Amino acid sequence: MNRDDPLLSVRDLRMGFADGRRVLAAVEGVGFDLAAGETLALLGESGCGKSATALSLLRLLPAAGRILGGEVRFAGRDLLSLPESEMRAVRGGGMAMIFQEPATSLNPVLTVGRQIGEVLERHAGLTGEGARARALALLADVGIADPARRLDEYPFQLSGGMKQRVMIAMALAGNPRLLVADEPTTALDVTIQAQILELLGRLQAERGMGILLITHDLGVVARMATRVGVMYAGELVEEAPRAAFFAAPRHPYTQKLFAALPDLARRGGRLETIPGQVPPLAAMPSGCRFAARCPHAWQRCRDEAPAWHAPAPGHRVRCHLLETPGGSVAAGTSVGASAVTGVPDAASVAHAAEAAPLLAVTDLRVHFPLRRGLLQRTVGHVKAVDGVSLTLARGRTLALVGESGCGKTTVGKAILQLVAPTGGSVRLDGCQLVGLGRQALRPLRRQMQMVFQDPFASLNPRMTVGEIIGEGMAAFAVARPAGERAAAIAALLAQVGLDAAAAGRYPHEFSGGQRQRIAIARALAVQPGLIVCDEPTSALDVSVQAQILNLLGTLQAELGLAYLFITHNFAVVEYLAHEVAVMYLGRIVERGNVAEVLRTPRHPYTQALLSAVPSPRPDARPMQQDFVRLPGETPSPANPPAGCHFHPRCPRASEACRQRYPDVTALSPTHAVSCHLYNDGA
Repeated sequence: MNRDDPLLSVRDLRMGFADGRRVLAAVEGVGFDLAAGETLALLGESGCGKSATALSLLRLLPAAGRILGGEVRFAGRDLLSLPESEMRAVRGGGMAMIFQEPATSLNPVLTVGRQIGEVLERHAGLTGEGARARALALLADVGIADPARRLDEYPFQLSGGMKQRVMIAMALAGNPRLLVADEPTTALDVTIQAQILELLGRLQAERGMGILLITHDLGVVARMATRVGVMYAGELVEEAPRAAFFAAPRHPYTQKLFAALPDLARRGGRLETIPGQVPPLAAMPSGCRFAARCPHAWQRCRDEAPAWHAPAPGHRVRCHLLETPGGSVAAGTSVGASAVTGVPDAASVAHAAEAAPLLAVTDLRVHFPLRRGLLQRTVGHVKAVDGVSLTLARGRTLALVGESGCGKTTVGKAILQLVAPTGGSVRLDGCQLVGLGRQALRPLRRQMQMVFQDPFASLNPRMTVGEIIGEGMAAFAVARPAGERAAAIAALLAQVGLDAAAAGRYPHEFSGGQRQRIAIARALAVQPGLIVCDEPTSALDVSVQAQILNLLGTLQAELGLAYLFITHNFAVVEYLAHEVAVMYLGRIVERGNVAEVLRTPRHPYTQALLSAVPSPRPDARPMQQDFVRLPGETPSPANPPAGCHFHPRCPRASEACRQRYPDVTALSPTHAVSCHLYNDGA
């Protein structure tokens, strides 16, 4: 292999999936080069072929997968022509992969040490003490504290971030030259995500690895990529160096992805959305595959597949419009532009905070007993929620943010009385909910509903959409006659952007975004005043997320709904929320309006969270230069630290922080923080 040759060279790669006697193409004519020490990010919606491309490179396709043609050369060798026995040496030794979900990729019945040891034995010939010593060094390299103890533990004993680090250690055990990372941070909190990205960047610099990064997160792309490739419907449609890509994306699909990003600058307007969906494998268009969703398409786009065009050195785009000098796409769209339409959002019509809010929570506590022994005696409590107070007015959105395990979802469920509070007060429209029995709560449940994180798991697969939506109506005697109820269901489906015919179909027949719309329609069916939204957009592509956020904003403006929005996506908070409350280990540590908390955070934990958020606009701030690295992990709520719960990880902790929990300090009429730095007049 010549020193100037790329580490990985892909030419006209085609793969598909067997469907009876035919093979449906999922990747069509993909080609790119990747050099040592370079990071190429593959970006696109779900179903665009990103993961299928990565699995094809390593020949790890499922049983129905078929390589249909093309060439994949790695370090000068054609991988598609290698026998399986030689390919096993390439996997792990030359190329390694970090899979999207470590919980399902790690073997639950083998210890961490055994799983890393398998890679070391296969690719480095190490066994016994030599393998253990190397495994310890690998765990230390990926930032796992107390690696000797972790080696003998099983995956279920590790947090999500630690499992992902173990996956990285396993991938690095064979000392690969190319690392394929498939959505390596999708399910992680922003702090853990920042640590993983920083770790990958450091290891790449030390080892000179090439990285193929698969993601749909533009912030991760901005942080990590050297070059960016955008995939749509199995094809690459744009490829460019990072700076050129973020300065002037040229393909209409890429521009739509940027325009769909939520942030504070786009409040007061609707986010851009991409109509329709990625075409199914069985119905791929003959011309440009994006034509049916493209606002610039004309007849040629539908009849003829576009060729590659190079608007700038190193920048190539597959689009007919670039053949027209000065065309709308050729002119480019700045990433910083606010691509919104001038319609008012909920913020401009929301009611002012009222003296008697719709929801008032005071000192809410949820403690789960820890039981041990044969007699199951209570030996302690998990303090999931430990003294939360908040208020929410009609027509307003309060975002509840924090790392996984801080108690956000438990707060939402306790407010709805889906989890029995241990103590405190929850008043909905002046009515005390805590302590009420099931019969007394039943009529009140109409006033409060929940939209869950995973719509597929929360919708009954055996019921039609009409039955799912109508169930609540029947329970609360909304629209009593059957004909009236059917009309109400059709109106609800129209309100969330679905056709009335959807009422006769089942949840599995819809996309993820459509299922979330059905879940919202179900919540609206009983005409509530409060909706608790638990991570309703976390599993959605940015284009579908924009549709859901537009819908929530419109419904709030029209119906005066109050949202308790549980999330870890700060871009969504910026766009949708009016107030923000930051939770850490069962308590709120800072709260205020969006501008106060996100622009001038005062608690060290809030500052650390915000510093870890990767910006999809590289020119917005210096990239991660101010990232606050939190030592250790979030303590267990079964044994929280004395004093301020955050002090073991806080870079500004004092002796007072170790002795007692700080009081709430009001920094303004709307901004409050629980921190000794401000109790002492700092």
